[in-house]
Parts: sequence; C-alpha cells; structure tokens
Amino acid sequence: MTTPELPFTGERFTPECVREIWHEHWHRYAFAAPLARERRLLDAACGEGFGSALLARASARSVLGIDLADSAINHARARYGAQPGLRFEQADACALDALPDASFDLIVSFETLEHVDRQDAMLRGFSRLLGDRGLLLISTPDKANYSDATGQNNPYHVRELYREEFEQLLDRHFPARRLYAQKLLFQSALWALDPLGGGALTHTQHMDSLHEGLHYPPLYYLAVCANSEQALAGLPQLSLFGDAGESVYAHYNDEVRRHMAAGERLAQLERELDNAKAQLARLKAERG
Repeated sequence: MTTPELPFTGERFTPECVREIWHEHWHRYAFAAPLARERRLLDAACGEGFGSALLARASARSVLGIDLADSAINHARARYGAQPGLRFEQADACALDALPDASFDLIVSFETLEHVDRQDAMLRGFSRLLGDRGLLLISTPDKANYSDATGQNNPYHVRELYREEFEQLLDRHFPARRLYAQKLLFQSALWALDPLGGGALTHTQHMDSLHEGLHYPPLYYLAVCANSEQALAGLPQLSLFGDAGESVYAHYNDEVRRHMAAGERLAQLERELDNAKAQLARLKAERG
C-alpha cells in the first residue's frame, strides 16, 4: 500500500515539492551520498525521511534518522522503515545525551540550525557524537541574501545567521571545516569558499572583468566539519546537481512563453482599442 504524502506546511521539505526547493534539498543529500559509504550515519532533523533513505541506499553501514515531530517519524517509518540498515526515532537534535560518544562517522543536519535557539548545544552534541575521523555536514540559509535582500520572513526560522556568525559558531566546536556556498543556477551549485576553491570562471554582466571562482551571492551555506584537517581530504571543489528533465529551466521557458504570448495579446488588444477609438472619432466627425 502506498504511504500517503506528508502534508507540506512550509516547515519541512517533502519530496513532492517541485522546482527550486526540490533541487536545493535533494542536492545536499546527493552531496553527502559518496561520503556515506560504510559509515555509521545520523540524519539529525530528518523530516519526512527521504534523505535518510537515500543515504541508506548509498551503502551507509547504518542510518539513524531523528526528528522532533512524531508525525514526521511515523511517516518516515511507514514510508521507508522497511529499508535495511535504516531506522527512525523521535528525538531533539539539541539534546542527544542518550547516544554514546563517537557513535557516528557521519552526521548530516540540513536546514535545521535556523529552526533552533540552542545552536551551541546542538553543535556541542554533534562534536561529541563524531568519531575521530568523522564528518559533520550542516547547512543553513545566509541571512543577508535569504532574508535581508528579499524581505522574506520565514515564520519557522528562530535564528538565522550571517556568514561570519555561522563560521564563529562552527569554530567554537570544530577545529577543521570546509565551507561551501549553494545557489540554484539552473542547476543547484555548491562551490568551495576557502582558498582551495575556484577552478571555474565567471564574469560580470558586461564582460568588463573575469574572476576565478563563482562570484554569486550564496543563498545557503553548507559546512563540512571535522576534528582534523586530514578528515577533509578529497572533498570536491564544486558540486552540481540537476534533473534530467531540466525542470526549472523548462518552467522558466514556459513562463517566458506565457509572458510573451500575454504581451502579444495585450498589444493586439491595444491595436484593436486604437482602431475602435479611431472609428468612433470618424463616426462623430461624420455626424457633425
């Protein structure tokens, strides 16, 4: 029997969402998938459970998905719980004292940080739970571009962070990290922000200069954190993610066609109106 969809309220992503949000959320898990192989994995604030299931299929040794909401956990168990090596438990990502030290090799927590006020407690717990060569992948919106530049106010976000605040928070709990920016560029793009990044050329609007690296304002940050620099070896400089149907581009083209058709129809109606006005003026002139 097919498990009913988890209703989308705006608080957590569901895989039935489309366009930008689909690319953004799936890309983070796709980025994590190669790092999950043969690792004990915690998906903190797993939501609907789609990402935990993806990482379990990516040959993780084991995957534990936790979420504060009973409704999300019940849904995840019903939809994905039969998958080998995967289990879901109700738990607070800021209070994981019941789990033993160094019990995970990889922790992912995507778009969770901004939903909680006890951010230091959450990071402190993640640090304790990671093994010596373990990795934490954690993402959060960039307040400057996500909210300030757009005027957007997400009612589910408790505390959004600027880049410097995010980095300071991470530095208090992890001695090593790699920071990526994420934004949809008709594909979802993740690019390294440290000096090792780059390798791609971008240009200003009028081609007056060229720059190393991708110089777009990030909408989100994704940090890969570890207890040693050695654990970060082999991470990619750039990660691109898209769907075979190029759905965002197709939607864009469809909207352009609609606007062009609407513009042509408006121009036609204006011509007809001008003709009607001219005809009315002639009739008035003929009647003296």
